[in-house]
Amino acid sequence: MKDRTQFLIYCCAMIIGVIAQPGWAAETGTDPMPSKEAIDVLWLAMASALVFFMQAGFALLESGMSRAKNCVNVVMKNFSDVCVGSLFFWLLGFGLMFGNNPSGWYGTSGFMLDNASTWDYSFLLFQTMFAATAATIASGAMAERARYSSYLVGAVVICAVIYPVFGSWAWGSFYEGEGWLAALGFIDFAGSSVVHSVGGWVALAAIIVLGPRLGRFDPVTKKARPLPGHNLNFVVLGGFILWFGWFGFNGGSTLAAQENIGLINLNTQLAASAGALGSMLLMVALRKDISVGGIVNGALSGLVGITAGCATMEPVFAIVTGALCAMFAFMVGVILLSNGLDDVVGAVSVHGAAGAAGTICAGCFVNGDLFNMATITVQLLGVFACFVWSFGSGLVLFKLIDLVLGLRAGTLHEQRGLDYTEHDEIAYPEFVQHSFYTRDNLSNLDK
Repeated sequence: MKDRTQFLIYCCAMIIGVIAQPGWAAETGTDPMPSKEAIDVLWLAMASALVFFMQAGFALLESGMSRAKNCVNVVMKNFSDVCVGSLFFWLLGFGLMFGNNPSGWYGTSGFMLDNASTWDYSFLLFQTMFAATAATIASGAMAERARYSSYLVGAVVICAVIYPVFGSWAWGSFYEGEGWLAALGFIDFAGSSVVHSVGGWVALAAIIVLGPRLGRFDPVTKKARPLPGHNLNFVVLGGFILWFGWFGFNGGSTLAAQENIGLINLNTQLAASAGALGSMLLMVALRKDISVGGIVNGALSGLVGITAGCATMEPVFAIVTGALCAMFAFMVGVILLSNGLDDVVGAVSVHGAAGAAGTICAGCFVNGDLFNMATITVQLLGVFACFVWSFGSGLVLFKLIDLVLGLRAGTLHEQRGLDYTEHDEIAYPEFVQHSFYTRDNLSNLDK
């Protein structure tokens, strides 16, 4: 047996040696080394897969922070917004964002992209994952009281119009022309504002229109009551998956297999770690319990914050950025809650506020050009423009949806849980009395 194994290994080595000869490649007419474009496409495809995997992280984190009776509804929204978002971004959003942009405000070509180059398709795939992320951010804030169908209408508009228009200002165009913010020198390498703040400010508009969940605030004192999520293990696992996917989110934004990916992903790692530690220290300083949600959201705030400047700052400033953004997001979350705004997962503070803070930090900590006031001014302008456009258009969008379709689920639906009333399914059937929660018993509830 030993002799036979050695003989097989020897034969395999001989075959590999023959194939690897330079003459073999010449005879077969193939190039033994892949082209630079092929390597870049491969890296972009891998990064796209990593960013897509972040949707699993969002689903776990958002459902874990929600109560068990709404678990199915939350993950259904996450799953569905990727599907509708991908289609409508291809249909309209990509053209608005990256098409020919002579005006600097929106693209005018590239709609329903076809008959394009391999690189164009690769770029579209990568950007589609970003568009889906912007829509998913809003779903967590709206959890437990928004109608499923109404939310999907909102997700379509976010992916097809709201996100692409601001993206065209900061990143457009892929073909001809340039966005007006990009022309000013706006720095947002991977989307602290373009992706995360857009999603966060739209989420703020949504929770204002929706109002808080039933029982979230005491009707007399107006103080917030705890409505804890049902699965903290989901929250932590979702946080880890998002962290993992962020290496594709930031590293893939090079759009090429370049040497600086190492620095970009190192800054990503350091900022997330500093964000978690910064949140922990702030909770200790404020004499609050060190919570799982606080630590996970701290790390995510650091990730959101570093996304703008991960390619243009040194690691020490990535640490500062991560810590500052996490602390700022934590304080914004406290302010929102004190003003009666119910954000189930902290999307507004983690993505909106930390994205804005990270964008400003990207202007402050440019390697070799620290604290240049001209750069910082452009960053402030971009943050302001992002808020005005995203929050304003989001407010109009959800007001219209509320008037035409109804944005919020009925009171009895919310009390029983949207899993039953929206989907006739439950996440944990072994813990529920089926005879009580049936479609027949729910048929008379307010629609």
